[in-house]
This record gives sequence, structure tokens and C-alpha cells, in this order.
Amino acid sequence: MSAAHIAAINLECTDPVTLARFWAGLLDSEVAVETPGFCAVKAGPLYLGAVRVADHRPPTWPSAERPQQLHLDLAVEDLDTTEREAIRLGATKETHQPDPERFRVLRDPAGHPFCLRA
Repeated sequence: MSAAHIAAINLECTDPVTLARFWAGLLDSEVAVETPGFCAVKAGPLYLGAVRVADHRPPTWPSAERPQQLHLDLAVEDLDTTEREAIRLGATKETHQPDPERFRVLRDPAGHPFCLRA
């Protein structure tokens, strides 16, 4: 069997351009594909896609009403600095922080939860 060489994670949203630009900024990467319905950020060997879905509704974490299904964990050197940068780029901080000394829970502009981990 041959090995896969391109890996992608696609996130549903209503505004792919805004979401892709957010992730490109946070990951210090570039938007490699930009169309109104789909954008992709190249982050090393991984592509992070943003796909337009007209009726997208973000997860309701920590409630299970609309489960998150997937979330990204980003390893960072400085939680406070990276958190400020993520918020400057358009993230919001969750009020529920299970272990803020070890990781911070935020949401991207489309409402997907993600964690910054020290």
C-alpha cells in the first residue's frame, strides 16, 4: 500500500476567507487556496481547509447540544502571548477554562473550539 502524502482537515463555516486568514495568521502560514466557497491554509505538510456551509452552526462546547466532533490542540511556548495574538486575529476566549495553567480554550471566528497548550 502506498503512503498518503497530503493531509487535510476541513472546517465548516459560513465565511471561508475570514476563517482561513485567521488560521494562516495564528499558524504563521499562508492561504494557499482562496475561493468564496473553499480556502486552504498550508501549514507544513498539513492543509487546513475552510468550507462554506450555508447553515453552519458552531459547536456548543462544553454543552453536548451540538458536539464539537473535532478540535485542534496547538503546542505553544507562551500561553499568554499566543492567547493575546489569537484574540487579536479574531478568536474569542471561552469562559469555561478547565486547566488554564496548562491550556487555554478559545474559539476561531467560525466558532470552532481549539486549545493552546504549554
